[in-house]
This record gives sequence, structure tokens and C-alpha cells, in this order.
Amino acid sequence: MRSFTLKYFTINSLTCLLTGLLTCLVISTPSLASSGNYLNHKLAGDSLVITTNSVEVTLSAYGEGAIAAHYQNLEKKLPASQLPSFAIKENAHNSKFVITEDKNQLTLTLNKLSAVINKAPFSISYYQKNKHQKDTLLISEQKGFFSDTVLEENKSLAVQGFRFHLTDTEKLLGGGERVLGMDRRGHSFPLYNRAHYGYTTQSEQMNFSIPAVMSSNKYIVLFDNSAKGYMDLAKKEKNTLEFSAVAGRMAYIVFSADSYPKLLNNYVDVTGKQPLPPRWSLGNYASRFGYRSEAEVRATVNKFIDLDFPLDALILDLYWFGKDIKGHMGNLAWDKEAFPEPEKMISDIKEQGVNTILITEPFVLSTSAKWQDAVEQQALAKDAQGNAKQFDFYFGNTGLVDVFNDKGQQWFNNIYQTLYQQGVTGWWGDLGEPEVHPSDTLHTLSDGSVVNADAIHNVYGHQWAKMVFENQLKLSPDQRPFILMRSGFAGSQRYGMIPWTGDVSRSWGGLKPQVELSLQMSLLGMAYTHSDLGGFAGGEKFDQEMYIRWLQYGIFQPIYRPHGQDNIAPEAVFHDKRTQDILREYIKLRYKLLPYNYTLAYQNSTTGMPLMRPLFFEEQLENKENLTAFDNASSYLWGDAFLVTPVVSADVSSVAIDLPAGVWFDYFTNENEPSKKYQGNQTINLPTTLEKLPVLVRAGAFIPMIDDIQSTLDYDASKLTLHYYADKSVATADYEMYEDDGKTYQAIEKGLFELLQFSANQQQQHLSINLNRKGKGYNGMPKERNMTVVIHNITQAPSDIKLNNKVIKNGVWQDKNNTLTVTFAWQHQPLTLTIQ
Repeated sequence: MRSFTLKYFTINSLTCLLTGLLTCLVISTPSLASSGNYLNHKLAGDSLVITTNSVEVTLSAYGEGAIAAHYQNLEKKLPASQLPSFAIKENAHNSKFVITEDKNQLTLTLNKLSAVINKAPFSISYYQKNKHQKDTLLISEQKGFFSDTVLEENKSLAVQGFRFHLTDTEKLLGGGERVLGMDRRGHSFPLYNRAHYGYTTQSEQMNFSIPAVMSSNKYIVLFDNSAKGYMDLAKKEKNTLEFSAVAGRMAYIVFSADSYPKLLNNYVDVTGKQPLPPRWSLGNYASRFGYRSEAEVRATVNKFIDLDFPLDALILDLYWFGKDIKGHMGNLAWDKEAFPEPEKMISDIKEQGVNTILITEPFVLSTSAKWQDAVEQQALAKDAQGNAKQFDFYFGNTGLVDVFNDKGQQWFNNIYQTLYQQGVTGWWGDLGEPEVHPSDTLHTLSDGSVVNADAIHNVYGHQWAKMVFENQLKLSPDQRPFILMRSGFAGSQRYGMIPWTGDVSRSWGGLKPQVELSLQMSLLGMAYTHSDLGGFAGGEKFDQEMYIRWLQYGIFQPIYRPHGQDNIAPEAVFHDKRTQDILREYIKLRYKLLPYNYTLAYQNSTTGMPLMRPLFFEEQLENKENLTAFDNASSYLWGDAFLVTPVVSADVSSVAIDLPAGVWFDYFTNENEPSKKYQGNQTINLPTTLEKLPVLVRAGAFIPMIDDIQSTLDYDASKLTLHYYADKSVATADYEMYEDDGKTYQAIEKGLFELLQFSANQQQQHLSINLNRKGKGYNGMPKERNMTVVIHNITQAPSDIKLNNKVIKNGVWQDKNNTLTVTFAWQHQPLTLTIQ
């Protein structure tokens, strides 16, 4: 969806934007108002409350490795200082910590993490026990809490926040969606969700801010504040990390662990885990700005089917409720001229395996059919006089639904309910920064308190997602919600939010930062962050090479959704035959990999592990030499098996790839040739053509696949092809594949799933592969599976193949590509396949 904020900037702010800053912002060096000296402390439940002569600090422990600090100034309080935490999940339970005290310090210990409170002057330092059981300093406050002013567009704004000491060598990721490079140390930027239309290779401010950093020293610090703010990663002052905000609660959370995956696990244990999405959401989407009629929708779906392209969803942009761009926002009811029978249309394409997703926006134009009703129902945010706040933006004169207000939620939910009853499967929330959000807009919270826009701006999309998520579960408690949204906050993943990277330029420059953006968001919980494949904004003519390269990369991206302005078709089916023929095979591969990809979703929902994983997850960064892996956004791991390096420039014949340890096979090889293999811990140049995305697969990897299908409506895991990449360097390997019915909400929590367990043992020329199954199961679970096991890198014909010690004769060895294929029926009893 387009972003149109730019035309409303003042000349002064536009000048600032053109010089690289989105607002004319000068942050003075703060007068570090000390948090005072310790007076006393007391226990309040499982939390510790410390009083100094200037602040009250509440320290709480969560999970296995998180300590939260909430500061309340005893004198000068910022607006909305009473706001709750939006980052910490609902009903989070405190963990117990051990408290020790001497005359100078208090120490709170939670497993390996400890907070050491210096009494005079008051400040807190955080330590983690290393593998030698010695306390290692992670991060420490600089005199704790501070107050200051900033100058923004000739206005002086009061801010409060925290400053922390950093070590000389640590690298910092974080801040959410920005294009700044992976290591963001040395940058300073706003914490204020704002669209950046047509961005390419640099952006300091985008749709989705996350006020947190992950350090190469294996900690995360999250500024638990929803307001307009600022973040400085040692740009103003060497070795100083600073968070500040103009309003809201003054709190932060420190997370620590021994490894990066465990650190991320500790983070989502507190901020919430992503619910398992419906299986169909991992399929292919038809999407553009936008389909203008029922006839166009039906023709598009049929074209995908006729041209043998799998398809699982079609997304309708704003033309479903209006014939053109302006003047209709807020109608949120079908334009019956363009869509005369929407319910029948939705039902018919559903029978073809295609789910319908509708765009919705939180703006209600004063010219729309629902304006008066929204005003009468008090659904809109208000002005100082208590009336619906009205303002102008690109689409017209408008008000904004108050998603924090019970009345606003009820009004909006009634619309969603009507559309759901018509058959709509999923929701697209657009412009939810909100795109235009005047500071003097007033929102009413559920407890009746009133705050201005700046106090809760960054959690508007977060709250909207929560509203849609909870309402959807009321309407259909057993169905997994699908919620695509552009903006949110720390913890938005717990509402099933699927974010995308905004209105990216349709160009090579737009493609280049996409790995960085998805990795940065995934490392702070938002693991389904993806791009508009092919690019959204601009583009005068179709660039075949760029388009193919982007859609190839998308195969190993969490959501496969080509989307763009319709001056150039986003869908492959509307392009030339060569483009279609190349991409058809990749999209079919996406579907064949559904068992593997769905298992990645399971891993994310249970541990927070991203689907796209940075290379430093491999390294563990135990020494300074490995810090270079922190900067790598050229390649990434798709699960444990695949190493993907997107091609992001024209006319590329090979790509340089830094290989992690181990042995790696070239994944896309001719079926008449063996996969070329490479030793790890080196940089290689992997050849590529327009038909070939550079992808390597790890020795010891199991990759479960299914046969070709048209949509997940045809999904059939009773026929499973299991690929194993054997190598003598891998003595043992293990893999666990997750399966359920693909749709039941909380299937994991309810135990309605099965886990297929595969392991391998290899000693020289003797290889055994073990199959097992566990789990309560689910409705429709196969009683038997027809298994095809394909073992790669078998360099000579086996002399003996046995299944549970019985000789089998149907093994086929291909000397041209060094593969061994064995087929058998599996009733899920323990089986061992041995090859000699």
C-alpha cells in the first residue's frame, strides 16, 4: 500500500529528510540527573521495590534469564507515566530471584543472570556467569535514569530515559526495520513508526520500530516504552547506549543467555511466542495494488491454475470497497458494482483452494458511508474538546479508530465479524503506524485514562493486531488467525502478526537490504517479516532479471507474497514464458518443502528460533575473529539445512559465500550430475545463472518433501520423500519433523500433533537411518506413509540394503548423480534402514 506522508512535511522538515534525517532533531548531551542514593527496599510479591531519594525502582525477574527494571520519578513525571508494559506478555509470571546485601550493594540473582545495585550513587549493572562460573559484566547503567530536553523542529521537548555503558568491541543489532547495515553501532535514529515510501539501500526510519538491541556479548536490552522516542547506539558518545522518550513508562528489560538461540528463547518467553500460523499461509499469494473487480479476481485465480502455478491466497487491496483510491476509506463494505456477489466469489475460489484476505485501514473518512456511525458510536480518537479528531491526509479528511478504546474496538470488531461471516479468511492491516497521527490526537485506554498520540504511537499497530486476534478467536476459537500488518512493537508476534518491510522500491536497490531487514526483525521476535516480492513502488518497465531474482529469494523467505503497484504485474502468471517457466519450478519447490518449512514454523512457535537465521548463530562468537559474522547480511540459513545467498545485482555469474563449518553441497545441480561439495570455514565463489539461485545444503541434513500440489487444500503427508545428505564427516545427525492438521488453533498446546523423528549414523561405508514417531496425533493423521528415502552422496553401488534387518531389493542407485533411492511403507513403528 502506498505511503503519502511526505507531501505534508514542512519545507524545513523536508530539508532535513533530504540531508538524511527524518526530523530536524538536535539531542543535547543530557544532564545526567542521578537516580539518587539508596534509602530502603522491600519485597512486593516476587518483585523488589527500591526507594532512593529521587526514584522508586521495581525489579522483577521473568523466565530463565530476564530482569525488568521500572523507574518511577518521585518528582517530575512524564505524561502517561502510568502506562502498562505493552512488551511483556499478558499473564506473565514473575520468577523468583535470590537477594543478597552488604553495606554497598544489593545483588539479585536469577540463574546465571544477576543485577548488582550500587547504593550510592544508585545504579544497576548486569552480569552473566560464563562457562567457568565467573561473573562477566554484560551492561551497566550510567547513573541510571536521566531527564533532559531535545530540540525538534524548533520545539523543546522533555524526555526521560536510560544510558548504558558499552564495551569497546561489542556489536549491536536492533531497532527494528532500518537499512543501516547489520551492526548498527554508531547510529542514532528516532523511535517512531513512520512509512518510508520507495526506500532502497538506506533508511533510518521505517514502519516498525523495536526499541531494543541485541549485543554480540549475548544480551538484549529492551526499552519498554511505547512513546515517540530516540535511540543512540554510541554515536553521540563512545561506548554509550541511550534510549529516551517524550512520554510513557520508564522501564527496560535485560535478557541474557549462553547462546544466541537461547537468548532469543528467553526474549520470547517474556514478550510472547508467535502462534503457529495456518499451513496455507506458507503457500503462494496473488496480490497487487489492486484487483478491481470480481471478474478480475476470478480470472486471476483461473490463470494460476491454468498455467500450473500453485496458489493458496488472494489479497484484495482497497478497491474492494471503492472504485478508486481516494474518498472511500472507512466504507469497509463491498462495492457491489465491482463485486456484485462477494460471498459467492469467496466461496467459489475457496473451493479452488484459494483463501480471501482483505485490506482494512484504521482511518474513516468524513465522506465515507460509515463516518456518522463511527462518530455516534464514539469509535474515533478525540480532540481536546471531546469531539472526533479530524485531520487531512492523502486520502481525504479523516478520523482514526481508537483501537485502545472499548467503543472503538467494538465498532471495528463488528465490521470484521460481518466480513468473516461472508467467508473472509485473513486480514491485512495497512497504514497502522498510524501513517498520519497528529500529536494532539487523544486516545482513551481501557481503564478510562486519556493519553495523546505521542504516548502510544508505536503500539497502535500492536494494539490493533491484538484486537483483531482476540476478536477472531471469539468468532472461531479453533481456527488460527491470519493477520498481516505493517507496524507494531516489541511482542507483537504473540498476536500472530505477520509484518512486511513496507513500500520498497521496485529496483535492485530495493532488493539489496531485504535480508538485513528480515534478520533484524527476526532476532527480536518478528520471524515472519518478509518483503513485497518483486518490489512495490515505482518501476517504469519490467526488469525480468531483477524480478526473477527477487521471487527466487522469496522461496526461502517466511511468506511468499509478490505484491506491487499494478503498472507492472506482480504475479508471475502475467509475464513472459521464460519468466513463468523459471519461477514455476521455484514456487513448486516452495510447496514441496512444506513439511520442512512447517517444521520451521513449529520451531519458531516453541522456541522463538527464526525461520531465516543469521550466520553468527553458527559461530557462537567465542572470540573476536568471529565478530565478522555479525555483519553478514549477504547469506543466511533457512532453518538448519539450507544456506541461501540471494543475487541482488544484475549480470552476476557467481556469488561469494562465507561457509560455516562443516561440508556443504550445491543444492541446485543437474539431475545427471552429483552435487558438488565444499569444505566449510572458507569463502567460495558459487556459479549462478538466471535459472539458479545460489543455495547450499548442509551435510547431515534431512529434508522432508511432498509431491506437487495445486494448493494446501491438496496437502498429503501420507506420501513423503525424505532427502538425506550423507557424508563421512558427519557421524551422527538428527531431525524432527512436525505435523498436525494445519489449521487447529493451539494444536501444539493441545498435543494435537505428531513428531516424525529421523536420525543417521555413518561409519565409513556403513550408513543407518532410523525412523520413529511420537505424539498424540490429530484428526486426519495418516495411519501409514509411503516413504521414499533419497540419500545423496552415495558414491558407489551398495552391496547390501536392509530394512529392520530384512534385505530389500528395490533400492535404486544412480551413478550419474550419486543418489540412492529406497521406497517402503511405514506404519510408524521404529524402523532402521541400513546401507552397506
